[in-house]
Amino acid sequence: MPGMNPSEIRVAGTGRILIAKPGTSGPADLNTTDWGTGWRDLGYTSTDGVKFGRKGKTANIDTWQSLSPARTIYTERELTVKFGMLQLNEDTLPFFFGGGTVGESTPNSNVYKYDIQTDQGEDERALGVEFSDGADIKYRIVIPRGLVTVQDDMDLNRKGAIKLGVTFTALAQKPGDALATWLMKDTAYAAGAGK
Repeated sequence: MPGMNPSEIRVAGTGRILIAKPGTSGPADLNTTDWGTGWRDLGYTSTDGVKFGRKGKTANIDTWQSLSPARTIYTERELTVKFGMLQLNEDTLPFFFGGGTVGESTPNSNVYKYDIQTDQGEDERALGVEFSDGADIKYRIVIPRGLVTVQDDMDLNRKGAIKLGVTFTALAQKPGDALATWLMKDTAYAAGAGK
């Protein structure tokens, strides 16, 4: 059983967040920085980085014979990723507002338009998160299917950058498929590394 080992403490020193069409696979090779043509890098994010959340709701099965539950079952499980985008462009704005496209208002005008619809529909995406801790440690998390379920308030003021804060919720694929996949280039996971 592994004990205290400071060489296994990880700091997400720098990273990036990418989006693609639902079901798009992330690269399995952690030595490459190229995610492929289907992936779009969302650019700079706030210093808060990325917050992963894993919540579940349970229900107790009570019995006549006991004051304590005889069994507990999960009725709901949720995996979320929360982050704030700092760049405003044709990828980040529709991602924040739930779909649609940015287009030129009038041809050759250099004026662009984005319409926020009453019912934007469901803008499902694949999400990739990658971070490094030094030159030798790299982590990559891919959520093949999900959507933005919460948009933070957007502050427009002279004291700081505009932040497009979102919570992205993973959605189930086919039964038995992974909700998310973590890839680690990290010798801490090698057999016997913690002994």
